[in-house]
Amino acid sequence: MASASKRSEPYVEIDVRQSHHIISRSLRNRGMTLITKADWKLHGVRIVHSEDLDANTPQTPGMNRAAAITHARAGASKLWAGTVSIHPNAKTGAHHHGELESVIYVVKGKARMRWGDRLEFTAEAGAGDFIYVPPFVPHQEINASTDEPLECVLVRSGQEPIVVNLDIPTVEPPEEVRWIDDVHPKAPQ
Repeated sequence: MASASKRSEPYVEIDVRQSHHIISRSLRNRGMTLITKADWKLHGVRIVHSEDLDANTPQTPGMNRAAAITHARAGASKLWAGTVSIHPNAKTGAHHHGELESVIYVVKGKARMRWGDRLEFTAEAGAGDFIYVPPFVPHQEINASTDEPLECVLVRSGQEPIVVNLDIPTVEPPEEVRWIDDVHPKAPQ
C-alpha cells in the first residue's frame, strides 16, 4: 500500500476483508460513495430514447429544443444535452446562454451562425460539422436551406436552462469568418 506521505490526492485505504456495510459507512463519513457492481445497474449508463425527449425546456423563437440528458432524466450533473430543430428558411432570435459553453453538432441540413454584439459575423456548417459557442456570446442560428429542416444535437456545460433572448440591432451584411489556425489552414483563394 502507498503511504499517505507519498500521495498528493485524497484516498481511503480499505481492508477488503471488512464487510460492505462497514466500508460504505466509512466512505459516507468522508463524503464519498461506494459503488459496487450491483449499483452499476441503476447508477450506470442511461439511454434516453428519441420518443422520450422533453420539450419542456426554455425555448428561443424560431427553434424547438428538446432535452435528452439532464439531471432529472439521466442523473447528469455537469452537462445538458438535447436536440434542436429549425424549420426551412427560419432563424432564431438573437440570444446567449450566460456562462454556459455550447457545442452544436449538425446532423442534417445547413446551419448559418451569426454572432457578435450586433450579429456582425457569420459562418456556415453542414452535416457532420461541430459549432462551438463560448459563454455570453450573442448569437443566432439560421437554417440556410429553404426546403430542408436543420436538425442538430446540442450539448451545454451545465444544467441551468439559461436562455437570454436579446433585442439587438444587426449589421447587414455580416462579415464572413473562416476558422483558421495551425490545424485548419487557410483555404486556397
